[in-house]
Amino acid sequence: MKEIALNDKHIALGAKMVPFAGYNMPVQYEGVTVEHETVRNSVGVFDVSHMGEFLISGPNALALIQKVTSNDASTLTDGRAQYSCMPNGKGGVIDDLIIYRFSQEKYLLVVNASNIQKDWHWISSHNSFEADMRDLSEDYSLLAIQGPKAVEAMQSLTSENLSEIKYYHFAVADFAGIENVIISATGYTGSGGFEIYCKNSEVVQIFDKVLAAGADFGIKPVGLAARDTLRLEMGFCLYGNDISDTTSPLEAGLGWITKLAKEDFIDKEFLTKQKEEGVTRKLVAFEMIDRGIPRHDHIIKDVEGNEIGQVTSGTMSPSMKIGIGLGYVTIDNSKIDTELMIEIRNKLIKARVVKLPFYKKSLN
Repeated sequence: MKEIALNDKHIALGAKMVPFAGYNMPVQYEGVTVEHETVRNSVGVFDVSHMGEFLISGPNALALIQKVTSNDASTLTDGRAQYSCMPNGKGGVIDDLIIYRFSQEKYLLVVNASNIQKDWHWISSHNSFEADMRDLSEDYSLLAIQGPKAVEAMQSLTSENLSEIKYYHFAVADFAGIENVIISATGYTGSGGFEIYCKNSEVVQIFDKVLAAGADFGIKPVGLAARDTLRLEMGFCLYGNDISDTTSPLEAGLGWITKLAKEDFIDKEFLTKQKEEGVTRKLVAFEMIDRGIPRHDHIIKDVEGNEIGQVTSGTMSPSMKIGIGLGYVTIDNSKIDTELMIEIRNKLIKARVVKLPFYKKSLN
């Protein structure tokens, strides 16, 4: 089991630590609801240092990225980030990721912790372009400072004007007394804020100063459990649940990051054909009408009791106080307001298809 650089800090703060993607990670501190509401209403800090970081550089860096990802990275300019995914050559998804452009010949790819090795081998196997690849995952830490008060709470730590960093843009600047820190206006909560990339040797100083600077704003450390409820309220996909090697980006509603007009990329032909013919199933969002909490792998049925799909993510929404979920259903049952039945403990509980996000007070 690998330990992140702040392992001892989290234990001292009372975190419940659990194994996650090969790392010992803080799942919660005070409790999921308290931590969730802290991010929605003020500011919280997550340690997500288990995420993977690959530096791709050289004259053909972009060509490699274009080959293995579905979005069009050629539209990026310096200081911009892009959400994308990597098709697996069989109509599924290797992983979803964020691509950061530093220059025409230098990019950072941020991938999911559970897929670091798989992603590295996949990208390497397609590197006929001889782009330079460096796996920085073991050397870097990542803090997500999220919430509507994040800008105000963190401004004293940097000379960079945080309010001027737009969503999915980033700056390399001083932060908490450390030079050359990546300050990225990204995150997976829908409540605004930043992600801070720094070296493992720098993260203790940064973490301490973040907690000190945020003290007057009610900052709290937040665990992975609240990160999951926050992302689900926004309808953001989680790899391994809502997207996987057996789901296509078009089925998952990720057509907006699947740029079929760009030059050859993995699965372009398959995805073009799938778009032309239409998908047979679709990832939908649903809210429970009756009391019940949907969970991963619960069966979804239509009102006549026919099995039509499966829940991929589900929880009791801390913000809305109702059960919410994502799941794949047949295309005929995917329209907004369609009534569904979720099988929970051998009972069929009513739900209805809704438009995302579940939580409407998003800052993003």
